[in-house]
Amino acid sequence: MSGPADVVFLLDCDNTLLDNDRVQQDLRTHLERQFGATSAVRYWELFEQLRVELGYADYLGALQRYRNQDVCDMRLLHMSSFLLDYPFMKRLYPRALEVIAHLAACGTCVLLSDGDVVFQPRKVERAGLWQAFGGRVLIYIHKEQMLDEVARRYPARHFVMVDDKPRLLDAIKRQWGAHVTTVFPRQGHYALAPRDAAQLEPDITIDAIGDLMQIDPAALRLRACSTSPHR
Repeated sequence: MSGPADVVFLLDCDNTLLDNDRVQQDLRTHLERQFGATSAVRYWELFEQLRVELGYADYLGALQRYRNQDVCDMRLLHMSSFLLDYPFMKRLYPRALEVIAHLAACGTCVLLSDGDVVFQPRKVERAGLWQAFGGRVLIYIHKEQMLDEVARRYPARHFVMVDDKPRLLDAIKRQWGAHVTTVFPRQGHYALAPRDAAQLEPDITIDAIGDLMQIDPAALRLRACSTSPHR
């Protein structure tokens, strides 16, 4: 077996490489057009209920629950096609694929995402990300709870975690300390969301994922906080 890589770059998918807020807005518009405002509101209520129960977004699961309440509505068959056939590649943030190639020139790039076992892999594949990462795709329910497994699959002397959720960056930093550089792209609905004062600040904050093109990948490890957080 080969030894650990010098650096492994871990990149999130939704609202990090792909504008998932825009995807949701397109879905909202489609639901209202096909089913009406009242039915659309009900779908998103079921979606949020399921998110709380499972801990991740399950679009198809919410659709199944919606169907259980109206088993005669055959329009739902087209709804699943809308989700599975959505042109996700058009929703990649500008220069997202260039960033992956830029980082890959200096280390191993891995997509590390949360999600279900059907829709999330489909999204990653149709967005062109599965190919861009060379098949190095990890999808868990709670990725911050799977760091030992991540490190086992992709051992490294240093990790760089790029994610749009400050809560997750905080959790990962507390576990890996100076062994990881956390990068926060201020994109999506978490960009201006209220922050928990107890959360650790990301090592690097950028306005858009494309801004990583301006940073030397080899220097990212030097930007990690010099002291590990207290456990």
